[in-house]
Order: sequence, then C-alpha cells, then structure tokens
Amino acid sequence: MTKQFKLPAVYMRGGTSKGVFIKLDDLPADARTPGSKLDAMLLRIIGSPDPYGKHIDGMGGATSSTSKCVILSKSTRPDHDIDYLFGQISIDKPFVDWSGNCGNLTTAVGPFAVAQGLIEASRIPENGKLTLRIWQVNIGKTIIAHVPTSNGEVQELGDFEMDGVTFPAAEVQLEFMDPAAEDPDGGGALFPTGNLIDELDVPGVGKLQATMTTAGIPTIFVNAADVGCTGTELQDAINGDAAKLALFEKIRTAGALKMGLIKTADEALKRQHTPKIAFVAPAQNYTASSGKPVHAKDIDLCVRALSMGKLHHAMMGTASVAIAVAACIPGTLVNAAAGGGARKEARFGHPSGATLVGAEAALIDGQWQVKKAVMSRSARVLMEGFVRFPLETVKG
Repeated sequence: MTKQFKLPAVYMRGGTSKGVFIKLDDLPADARTPGSKLDAMLLRIIGSPDPYGKHIDGMGGATSSTSKCVILSKSTRPDHDIDYLFGQISIDKPFVDWSGNCGNLTTAVGPFAVAQGLIEASRIPENGKLTLRIWQVNIGKTIIAHVPTSNGEVQELGDFEMDGVTFPAAEVQLEFMDPAAEDPDGGGALFPTGNLIDELDVPGVGKLQATMTTAGIPTIFVNAADVGCTGTELQDAINGDAAKLALFEKIRTAGALKMGLIKTADEALKRQHTPKIAFVAPAQNYTASSGKPVHAKDIDLCVRALSMGKLHHAMMGTASVAIAVAACIPGTLVNAAAGGGARKEARFGHPSGATLVGAEAALIDGQWQVKKAVMSRSARVLMEGFVRFPLETVKG
C-alpha cells in the first residue's frame, strides 16, 4: 500500500494571493533547490497538473493567485534575515515557473519567519514594528518588510483594508529596493530596450506601442484602446474570450522576445509567469467585482493585468511595483494614462478596486534609475500543520 509523505507547512494569505509556505530545512536534502524532485513535490502538493482545472486533489485554488508555494530559510547572505524562494505552479501543465517573484506573498514572508522561529526572539519588539531584510532568491533582490507586532508576536488582525481581500487585517509595509533587473553589461536594465516606448510588431496583429520594464517583474504595458479594451474590464470579460486571451499571449510573446527574455517564441510556453502583460487607460468610473463603485476622481488611471494567461482578479504585487515605477516616469504609456508629468505615487483602479503605490525614480546620466518602490499589504495564517502527498513523489 502506498504511503503518504508528511511535510510541515503553513497555508497563508499574503495580499491578494495565498499559498503553501514551507521551511527549507523541512524538505528532503535532495529537494531543496529547483529541479525535478522539488518540482514534482510542489506540483503534487498543489494538485497539478489538473486537466479539470479545479485542484480538487491538492492545496491549490485553481487560479494563478492560489497556485503558489514559498520556501523560506534563515538567510545565508550578509545583512539579510530571510532567503525567500517562490514557485508559481502551473494549473494544467506539469511545470513550476521559478522565473519571478510574488509580490503579494512577500507580505507573508516576515510573519511566517517570526512565527516559525527563523528570527531571534530578542529582535522582536513587544509592541511596534519589526524591520526585516528579505533576499528574494528568484530575482536576486532585497525587499524590506515592516511587520507589526503586539505582545511580542506578529499582529495579524487590524483595520487595514485592501480591495480584493474581504476582511481587514494589520498593515505590512513593503519596500522593493532597486527593483529593476540587473544588466550584465552594466548599463541599467529598468527599460531593457533603452526606450520608454517601443513599437512591437506582433505576428497576426500588427504594430502597437508598448512600455516594457523589469521593475518588480518584467512587464509589458500597452494601451487598452489599442487592443480593443476600455481598461475597466472585469475577469469574465477577458477570461471568457478565447480570442482576446490569444491576442494578449501573442503580444506577451513578442514583448518577451524584444526584452531578450526568450530567444524563440516557443519558449514563452514554458515561461508563463514572466513577463506579465497589462493594459492601461485613463481614469474612468466603473463598478468593481465586489459591486463597489470606483470613481474616476479617486484614481489616477485604470490598469488590468494578466497572470498565467488569465486576467488577474485584482493586481499582482510585483506588477504593482512595475506600475508604480512606470507611472512615476514621464514618457511611458503608464505615466501618460495617469495624466503625464512627474509624480511620486499613483492610485490605480483594478478589477477589485484601487491600490496606492509609490516609487522613487530619478534620471541619472541620461538613464532612469529607481531606488525603491513601496506599497502596503496584509497577511494572515489560514492553517498550519502538515501537507501530505504520495511518498513515491519524494522517492521518484
């Protein structure tokens, strides 16, 4: 009789995502880095690949926001507290995408680390905020988290509200330091083509303008009007339109090639997590998915983004970093949609409501550089204990 493997884990919400959190030391020694064995374990934990697209036999939620795994350990790098590795699990295909970060689940990294003893107890304020330096392993970047504490423990509950999450919780502030990808040539890769706006020649579509940045996560921005959209769409309007989804995938592939992220169009099939594709429009009135009205006067622009081939129900945290940076740099499509001009923050409308983000950008020696992007999210433990999956997954 086949037995099940029992792995300590915590199921957490971070921002508008949730996933399975695991301590690195609890994994088998030969399954602690991305590869066939770790990938097989995470796929089985989440319940992928699932041709039914439901994740009935796993911890996943059958959406890009809920098919995620996080692996954490004490940092091996100087001046950092936690090493954070993120895996985006495909729903219907047998692969784990390690090419980027999850900004939303970053919110839960600090709370998990404190609760699981990865931070020395002497550092935890009785009441206040604990500042942690997180090393994001996937992208090689530093993220600073300000975790609220109460009575010497992580404070999870509070009155901070965020659109896309039903209940209020305690606010966790995040700073994404130097969020642009590194340029091996030393020239700076905030805009990998060197342009604030590029012209993409998309096979079967034609030419259209795009702003492409690596801030937070590689992201391709296009104007909503150029792709037959308004910028106020909710999930069903896009996800129920196979032709529209195919159009966005063509644009995403063309952008990935232009950014140098892939060498052939076929490679995009195995790189679904990055780059992201998003479309922007000027601020407009619309009704969010919750039924809440969003007023044009309360936002600077509208943004919709796709993740793993589907329109996101709110906004990915890493894409929020990209939005923050591009909105604060005059000359980008995102900045133009927000009304143009210099700015340090922007409030954008998304399918679930609105989000405020900020960035510190400066033009230095003719190149735009970003010191950091900032945002607030919240996190909460949903369940803790063990996840179980067939033992042969570990032995295979």
